[in-house]
Order: sequence, then C-alpha cells, then structure tokens
Amino acid sequence: MRSARRDRVRPLPRAVLAVLALVVAAGATGCLGPSGWERLPAPRHVTGVALPWPADGQAVVAMAGEGVLGSSGSMTPVPIASVTKVMTAYVLLRGHPLRDGEEGPLIEVDGTAAAESLSATESTVPVRQGQRLSLRRLLELMMIPSGNNVARLLARWDAGTQEGFVRKMNAAARALGMADTVYTGASGYEDSTVSTAADQVKLAGEAMRNEVFRRIVATTRTSLPGDPRVIRNTNTLLGRNGVIGIKTGSGTRAGGSLMWAVTVGSGDGARLVLGVVLSQRVGADPEAAKQAALDASDRLITAVRAAVPRLVAAGRTGGVRGAMSTRAAAVQYNVDISGETARRGAAR
Repeated sequence: MRSARRDRVRPLPRAVLAVLALVVAAGATGCLGPSGWERLPAPRHVTGVALPWPADGQAVVAMAGEGVLGSSGSMTPVPIASVTKVMTAYVLLRGHPLRDGEEGPLIEVDGTAAAESLSATESTVPVRQGQRLSLRRLLELMMIPSGNNVARLLARWDAGTQEGFVRKMNAAARALGMADTVYTGASGYEDSTVSTAADQVKLAGEAMRNEVFRRIVATTRTSLPGDPRVIRNTNTLLGRNGVIGIKTGSGTRAGGSLMWAVTVGSGDGARLVLGVVLSQRVGADPEAAKQAALDASDRLITAVRAAVPRLVAAGRTGGVRGAMSTRAAAVQYNVDISGETARRGAAR
C-alpha cells in the first residue's frame, strides 16, 4: 500500500509558538479554563476596537487571556453545521490523548461509515469497510474536509453509539459554561444542534490548548492511504494573515459559519485572537454561504491584525494575566519555540 500524502507542516514561527505557550500558561492560571471564560463579561466591546462586523448573523471576537473584543448580532442559539466537529474532536482528544507525532490506535471502518461515504447530500470521505485507519488520521479526515461519516464513525468507536457520544458532548459543553448550546449529533449535519458565537468562542479557547488539535486544524491537506487524491481543507483562509485554524460549517438552514484563530504581533507582543462567525446567508446554497462566512471572517481578521498591535503598544490590554515571559512559559509548559517540534511533525 503506498504511503499517504499529507501536508508538510512548516516550522511554526517563533511568535506563533510563543503565543501558544501563553495560551497554555493562561489555561494553567484559569484564564482559559471553564471558570476563566465564565468570568469574562457578556459579549460586548471592551476595548473600543472598531471592527467590520457582518451585517447579518452573529459574531464574537476574543483575545486569549484578555477577554471579548466585541460582538455583533443577537446571541440566540442557531444551527452551527460542521463547527460541531470542534466539540467532537475536543471530546475525543480528552478521552484518547495523543502526543504530537503519535498516530494513536487503529480504528476499523464499519459498514455504516462506508455506505455513508456514497451520500450525495452531505460532506463525506470515501472510506472502505474493513479499512484500518489511525485515530490521528481519522481526526484529520473529520476536520480537514469535514467528513460527516468519519465524525459518526469516531463517535460509535468511542461510545458505542452516536447517542452515547452526544451525551459526552453535552456534558463537556456544560462543563465549559456553554449554556446556550445543545448537541444532537457528532457531525453537525442535524439542524437541531444549536449554539451561539459566544458559546463557541469558549470552546475555541479550550480546544486550542491541545497541541495535536492545533496541528490538525492548521493543516491544509491530507489524504487516504493508497489513494493519490489530495483532500484539501475547507478553510481557505489558512496560511495567510496569521490564520492557524479552525473549522468551517455550512448548511441551508445554518448558513455559513467559521470558527477561526489568528496570531497577531510578534515576540512578547504576540497574541492569539479567536473568532466565531455564524449564520451567514441563511437559506442560500451552502457553498455560497460558507464563502460568505469566510469573507466576513477575513474582513474581521484584517481589522484585528491592524488594531491589536496598537492596543498592545498603547497598554490598552493587560497581556495574559499572570503570564511569564514567552521563553519561561515555553520551558514550563513544554512548548518548543525553536521549531524542532514542528519539524518532527513534518516528517510523519
């Protein structure tokens, strides 16, 4: 069987790795954990940053360790489509932790996942019954091309049934203080899975603390073993303007959605900014709706990258509360700011 092609992960810039060190440090001091996010004010403008908010739907932008920079729209629960898979990955990685570079257990593709791969009505990945794929590979196939059948396969593997796994998802949401969120499936295909941008940005902050999750959502392409076809990430913003993730979503009733993460600044002034945009062009063709979410997010990211360094320079943000220097944080929390970890990941 020929080896599968995967995106070569470039060594992460020192500034990016420093930001991720601070994210982990913030989590250890309570800034990004469930209680830390709950202490944030209700979504509102807290720094006076003027951002180009989308005209419809809802959106939230927050700076890790700082708080909410602003929001738009009514924070009423709406369908979130495949953004759901962020919680699926979060629950799986908590239950089956992986170290960077580790593939994890082999999982056999069942007949249900193989049959669902032929669906013409949802996003799937062409897996075959009896095929054995690693947990890491299946996480990539769920997150990068947004494979619904893979999400459900992983749910059954973990909990025996998708329903049992959904109970874990909702328990995790409650633990994170996501009071306006209800999960009814692992993939997001069901419109009955609903949440708000404010709730989803809490999840973004927590999920990005996991190194394997960060690497997967920053990967632009993957493939299936023995299949020469390249499977590309649905998040076309990756790799520019500091974008390092996270997940697209689209559906007729959900419209277009994007949970995103971007690094801003460099050195000790580097910051991780998280955003969630939901319900763009509801009722439109899902591809057009997804593009609308990408476009709305791109405008927000461009404005954030211009505004945040000015805020940091002017002292209008306090930095990560209780954070140490980036090098000290890297040592204590085992984040390799030399780029060696990234090089090891590229060699997988």
